[in-house]
Amino acid sequence: MRPRLRSCQLKCLMRILFDHGTPSGIAGTLTPHQVTEARDRGWETLSNGDLLRAAEDDEFELLLTTDKRIRYQQNLANRKIAIIVLGNSTWRIVRLHLEKVAAAVNATTPGCYVEIEIPFDQKNGPSQ
Repeated sequence: MRPRLRSCQLKCLMRILFDHGTPSGIAGTLTPHQVTEARDRGWETLSNGDLLRAAEDDEFELLLTTDKRIRYQQNLANRKIAIIVLGNSTWRIVRLHLEKVAAAVNATTPGCYVEIEIPFDQKNGPSQ
């Protein structure tokens, strides 16, 4: 008898935290992951260091942020949480790059740091 395989939903589920600058519209493309916004936890005013600590203590696996300075302001060595930084926080532009964001999220590993280049000039985005 072959062992039963877990469904992708069980295997792929990741707890993701959006910081205060991350467009909430991204959440719809990240199923089956569980997305929580920092403001829902009362964490919207936490500094980056405190936010990372709170997220790791609460067992979030990924922080999706728009703060490009986080890698310079924080010691990211030995972090369990993965960090993805969006290069732009403007929803009308970010929505053109949702596939790129979802691919980066699905490829993350614990403790990794990824920056997603999203141009500010909408003309440089993918064609619709």
